[in-house]
Parts: sequence; C-alpha cells; structure tokens
Amino acid sequence: MARAAAAAENAALNGLAGVGSTNVIPFVSLHTADPLTNGTAENPSTGSYIRQACSWNAAAAGAMTNSSSLTFSTLGSTAVTHFGTYSASTAGTYALGGALASGVTAASITIAAGAISVTIT
Repeated sequence: MARAAAAAENAALNGLAGVGSTNVIPFVSLHTADPLTNGTAENPSTGSYIRQACSWNAAAAGAMTNSSSLTFSTLGSTAVTHFGTYSASTAGTYALGGALASGVTAASITIAAGAISVTIT
C-alpha cells in the first residue's frame, strides 16, 4: 500500500470527477527510508542519481503497476528501501510512495516493469 500526499489525493478526486490535472506521478524516485507524505529521505547518495520517467499500466482492482522498467545510478553505499513519485524530474511535487519488496544496495538499481504496485484501500 502506498502512502499518499495531498497532491495524490487531489489528483485522484479530480480523476473521479473528470476535472483538473490528474497525472502527478510521471517520475519515480528512490528513498533510504519511508518517504511519508512529503518525500523525505530521497536519493540514497549523490553521484549520478536522477529520478526516472515512468509510465503506468491502467488501474485494475484498485491497483496499478509501472509498465516500464526503471534503472537508477547511485554511489552504491546506502541501502534503498522505498520508492516515491513526483510531478517532475527535479523539484516538483511529491505524490506518493511505498516500500520496495526488499532493500537494495548497489551502484545500479533496476526496478522491473510491474514491480511497483500502488494500491488504494
């Protein structure tokens, strides 16, 4: 289950009503701890880390998954445990995030298509 920020909640409501901007999660980030509802603990280390553009499968049964694989470069010295989503590749608005299946410490981290699942309960 993902933890949503107000931006994600508002986008979901806009989507249900068919008004306003609804695509607030086109970029995925890595985090070293739970990003909570504000995107804390982003970026396992500097190096050449950048958020990755992400496309999503259509939602079904109250959940959706990433349709593209994502590869991040990090210094490889800090465990990544969570993902987040943002409206932009830098700065932008944090929307939601959640835990990865397991922590990863590596210089190159790939998240397979379908490996991120966002569930609304």
